[in-house]
Amino acid sequence: MVPSASQRVESQRLTRLEHPCVFYKKSLSIPAPSRRVLECDELCTFVRSHQRPLWIWLAMDRHTRRIVGCFLGPRDTLGAYGLWHSLETPYLDAVCHTDRLAADKSVVFGKLHRIGGTQHIERFNATLRARLAHLVRRSLAFSRRQSHLETVVWLFLHHYNASLP
Repeated sequence: MVPSASQRVESQRLTRLEHPCVFYKKSLSIPAPSRRVLECDELCTFVRSHQRPLWIWLAMDRHTRRIVGCFLGPRDTLGAYGLWHSLETPYLDAVCHTDRLAADKSVVFGKLHRIGGTQHIERFNATLRARLAHLVRRSLAFSRRQSHLETVVWLFLHHYNASLP
């Protein structure tokens, strides 16, 4: 026996309403992380000429994907301290994932420092390079003044953070 069109519609309606995924999606919530986790990395650019490198140090909250710290400076211990001082108080005791840069080890101590696990901040660095002409590799687009570069980077970071849910 072939079901009629109205019976098929009624069957589909009941199936959709009774499906457990419908209720699961409505009640799904992301628990608050018990421990804050940061991903830190640096990105190279130039000011005035290709002989004057400047490093953009970034810290991203792994759970919210927000950029919580930024510093423009050299790629040494001074730059790592600058990034660390740009962080807000709740992030100072966060677990920090970095690359193998020696300057990171001088700022983040003991069990709070982890090497590796920086894929989200690396992806964000690629987004920065794609969207800001000042950061494109091997191009003639570079900043003539450091203050202009700082303004462009800060505007992009604030727009990025504001666009997140």
